[in-house]
Amino acid sequence: MNPDPVVLLPPAVACALGDGLENVREALFSGRSPGMRYSDAYSPGRTLMLGHADVPLPPLDGLPLSQRSRNNALLLATFAQIEPLYRELTRNLPAHRIAVILGTSTSGMAQSEEAVLFHHQTKRLPDNFHYSQQELGSPSRMLAEHLGCTGPAYSISTACTSGAKALISGARLLRAGLADLVIAGGVDTLARFTVGGFASLEAVSDAPCLPFSANRCGINIGEAAALFLMRRQTEEDKHAVTLAGWGETSDGYHISAPDPEGVGATNAILEALTRADCSPSDIGYINLHGTATQHNDAMESRVISPLFPDCPVSSTKPMTGHTLGAAGALEAALTWLTLTDRAHRLPPHLWDGIQDPNDPPLSLVALHAHANAPIRAALSTSFAFGGSNAALVLRTS
Repeated sequence: MNPDPVVLLPPAVACALGDGLENVREALFSGRSPGMRYSDAYSPGRTLMLGHADVPLPPLDGLPLSQRSRNNALLLATFAQIEPLYRELTRNLPAHRIAVILGTSTSGMAQSEEAVLFHHQTKRLPDNFHYSQQELGSPSRMLAEHLGCTGPAYSISTACTSGAKALISGARLLRAGLADLVIAGGVDTLARFTVGGFASLEAVSDAPCLPFSANRCGINIGEAAALFLMRRQTEEDKHAVTLAGWGETSDGYHISAPDPEGVGATNAILEALTRADCSPSDIGYINLHGTATQHNDAMESRVISPLFPDCPVSSTKPMTGHTLGAAGALEAALTWLTLTDRAHRLPPHLWDGIQDPNDPPLSLVALHAHANAPIRAALSTSFAFGGSNAALVLRTS
């Protein structure tokens, strides 16, 4: 049992569903995603469905050159949604008691791509480029320095579990007494590097992705930022959403393919349930990793079906794209929205409705579906290259 509950205050979100918590909430439950659209901007010669975060970005003139990237601009734009609450909570809090933990996989890779192309054409690097723009530590360092935080500040880059692991790391810092407030989440932006990399693995779909369908043929890549303010539970937080449990495992099965039997994924989920003092029957909704790749969906259905045979589940990636380093944090935010929705709406699973006969069946959520009663506990799963597995249990009182 978790002896020291960690509160997840209302998150900041920017993704293909929209900008801001209420915009994202209404788009999520209606199955409408304005940022999912076709583009060849990151795959010249091939048009792909991508998830765009259509957010006005702030100027970066006030930042050091080494921190000027579109990734950091999206991070600042998203943090602005919760900055008033942050300022209120930190009014009397020492700077060294505030931590910043972020997941990312691209950081400023897009700026490096532009610089390499410029160098190819001119034989010199552009004046607005600094190698450190692409460093994985850039987002957390930038935000900490921007806010004057001097507590722990670092980035996590474990591919698609990065954002979930940032939340887990934040909870550990709080429970260990190393911080009193943590800004945790993830941010990743579109880049040719990631789109081309997944295309080389034949893992991207030209059309909208179809998780768990017999016709699935790969992912849609997206971009997003999702941020939480985390703190130890107080009396005023008694009805808030908590990160009640988490689990992490590492398979070491294959560099890019999951263990087909899902042993590590199962153990991560069971560890999260145990830490949350929950049984599988306590879980009222599951946000699946659900990438729409053959191997991931097959593994995940084998794991989820026997443990949660009647639980409503969905993959929200058809509405956001796979946001890679931000995915675990983004999907935790969508799970947070599910737990706090007064109408008990459930995120729909958008697909063609054709179940893969080779995979165990799942209770996939239909469009405009509602839970029969308030959901008190929900699970979010994340699985990554290298066999990295993470599971989060969110709960309300």
